[in-house]
Amino acid sequence: MREALLKVFRGEKDSGEYVTYKVPIESGMVVLDAIHYIQAMYSPDLAVRWNCKAAKCGSCSAEVNGRPSLMCKSRMDKFVEGEEIVVQPIKSFPHIKDLVSDVSWNYEANKKIPAFTPAADADWTFYQEDIDRVQEFRKCIECFLCQDVCHVIRDHDRKDFLGPRFMVRSAGLEMHPLDTLDRTRFLKEDAGIGLCNITKCCTEVCPESIHITDNAIIPLKERVVDEFYDPIAKFFKTVFGKKK
Repeated sequence: MREALLKVFRGEKDSGEYVTYKVPIESGMVVLDAIHYIQAMYSPDLAVRWNCKAAKCGSCSAEVNGRPSLMCKSRMDKFVEGEEIVVQPIKSFPHIKDLVSDVSWNYEANKKIPAFTPAADADWTFYQEDIDRVQEFRKCIECFLCQDVCHVIRDHDRKDFLGPRFMVRSAGLEMHPLDTLDRTRFLKEDAGIGLCNITKCCTEVCPESIHITDNAIIPLKERVVDEFYDPIAKFFKTVFGKKK
């Protein structure tokens, strides 16, 4: 039977080391299966977060050979035989133990986004073409891989930037056919959208293939620019006043 070498980060907070384990490979195995084998056969105290093993809960986020990934979607047969597979926790958030990071900041960031606000007399009858644009954003499973790979959060520790996941949520609200709230000032002043330089790294790691940059962040940036930086629009607002 073929074997794989998994180099797994073990430790708590600011200390730790990589430990190498040999794991037998069976057909259809994913990295999460290998981690479970390590727990069962070698280290029952290995800490790892997971739930559904179906790529729908977003719990088993980690960095596999340096790439933010869901362990349950990282197939073992994609690695070259004999290649050492390095598994470590996502780096953009505080480390707790082994493969577990503290992602609670994301839930606090989520609370800052102004909620869905329909008109009091809203007509709730609308058509599929009205919601096609926002349907994509509802696919997010909050794995926070996009947050992990975002260099603004990862390398500059800019927690005043809410990150790609919450640009997606804001876009879903802003583009909803029944929402009436204008979040452009919030995006500019509180969400830090201007810090994003649209490298598209967030889109590349999204397990749900959401076009985060093209369909969410860029349209929101355009709204902010139209509202605050377009000189022609600014002139008309000054002369005629802003429409309510």
